[in-house]
Amino acid sequence: MRLLVPALLLLLAPLAAFEPARPGREYRFPRDHFAHPELQIEWWYYTGNLQTTEGRRFGFELTFFRSGVEADAPPSSPWDIRDFYLAHFTLSDIEGGGFRQHERVQRSGPGLAGASLEQRRIWNGNWQAEWLEPDNPLGRQRLRAVAPELRLDLQMTPAKPPVIQGRDGVSQKADGEGKASYYISFTRLLSQGSIEIDGERFEVEGVSWMDHEISTDSMGDGQVGWDWMSIDWDDGTELMLYRIRREDGSTDPHSAGTFIDRDGRTEHLSVGDYSMTPTGWWTSPRTGARYPVAWTVEVPRLGLTFQAMTPLDGQEVVSRAGPSYWEGAVDYQGDGRQGRGYLEMTGYDKPLRLGVE
Repeated sequence: MRLLVPALLLLLAPLAAFEPARPGREYRFPRDHFAHPELQIEWWYYTGNLQTTEGRRFGFELTFFRSGVEADAPPSSPWDIRDFYLAHFTLSDIEGGGFRQHERVQRSGPGLAGASLEQRRIWNGNWQAEWLEPDNPLGRQRLRAVAPELRLDLQMTPAKPPVIQGRDGVSQKADGEGKASYYISFTRLLSQGSIEIDGERFEVEGVSWMDHEISTDSMGDGQVGWDWMSIDWDDGTELMLYRIRREDGSTDPHSAGTFIDRDGRTEHLSVGDYSMTPTGWWTSPRTGARYPVAWTVEVPRLGLTFQAMTPLDGQEVVSRAGPSYWEGAVDYQGDGRQGRGYLEMTGYDKPLRLGVE
């Protein structure tokens, strides 16, 4: 459920020139891991929970956004603005209580940023995600990012095939044809590598999650934001849930989720199959937004009731180029299960209205 795109970039783009997400798509990998220039909005979200052999814990986010400006006009110069690329790199030092964030905005230009099937990589400057086995649909991936006081270098091996979220190849977000996205997830990426903070290096391993979402026009009238959870349970299953919020505070009927069993089989969840109830709040000293950072979640269809809690309240990403949002490492516990994952919450500092603000 990743819809975050800088509104300024959307204002530059003629929506009619781009195709909508349509049901019935045939997905192929690694092709569908890379750019879809016929649609306007695209992002690749990598998040994960890592720890050292001594048990020191970290969370990370490395995210690449593409926003198309022209869908069909051939470029006359490498400097023509065909796409804008935004990227976020964050690190949560759970024991140290620190949260670091960095942001980049680039035009595609002559190799400044991109998402190339031919090169098998997605990049913004020297932040990049590589597909290491060119023709393997379950190929290992490598993440690398460098910032003034941070470094990240991870190799990730998919434990399961990619999940196609939604129904009939699309994730419907609102009423109407095209109000949908192509939504792909790698829900259990076994990760190992290193991070550096202020020159101190840590060897780490853990589990990561990748969401890749592609659309042109997917938000509906009255929708102001969403709450999204990814969960890697310790029994080898995964769960993704999102709650789209409406102006009156109610849950939009297009909210949905997916349960993935140990063998990678999926079960779609509709809005009536679960509930997400806030139980604790944190107020940002930077934006004034009040975020629900603790939750009770019930999924009667799966016989699940559990709690979501973060070990670090201050994981808000304050963006200069787009909306601010909360995205951070979270613990899940209940019914004899334990898990870790990420929580994303948007539209709390102000309503999210893509293409309008």
